[in-house]
Amino acid sequence: MGLQFDSFVLAASTAALADEPAAREHADAIEFRMDLADDPLAALEAYDGELPILATNRAVWEGGKAPAEGRLEALAEATAVDAVGAIDLELESILDGEATAVLETARDRDVSIVASAHDFEGTPSRDAMVRTLTEAGTYADVAKLAVTAESTADTLALLSATEQLTARGESVATMAMGDAGRHTRAVAPVYGSKIGYAPVHPADATAPGQYDLETLAGLVTRLG
Repeated sequence: MGLQFDSFVLAASTAALADEPAAREHADAIEFRMDLADDPLAALEAYDGELPILATNRAVWEGGKAPAEGRLEALAEATAVDAVGAIDLELESILDGEATAVLETARDRDVSIVASAHDFEGTPSRDAMVRTLTEAGTYADVAKLAVTAESTADTLALLSATEQLTARGESVATMAMGDAGRHTRAVAPVYGSKIGYAPVHPADATAPGQYDLETLAGLVTRLG
């Protein structure tokens, strides 16, 4: 059965599945950054942890380090691992048709799908964010959008889009990167965001402005 996002899921982001025991106290899942691991498929095969895995093999053009060749094929292989309950696919790779086979494989194996988009330059308009999330949601169980906030107005627009889509019955995960948007990682779940990401160890952040796992878990609990 795929990873369920009926309620908020706090994912501990890591390139080392050996971090899983340290994440159990605070996390609901492990986001395994395959693109940052030396031999990710072997690590998945050897995994014997308790937390379900959200596998991400992030493309270079979306802020990751996975080379184009074999990237999506490796993600498809990951869906055969019992512990993998969800995969993350970039919306762009879905729209250009490159990810079609991975989508079908994930569906066949009852693995949930997160369709993601990232903007490292700024924050689109509220309407544009709603459109992006709506489009991503047509392909996935959760539509994820990460933007870069430069002001509180940016964060308000993101939270407003999150609330609107949640009220409409859509499953979305939103966050604003950077200092101005850091608080959205704790606040967005109040508005309906279904997934939060945090490194197990503070020095291992995989995106700008991330809280460490223990801190984010505490904030979400207090605000929830």
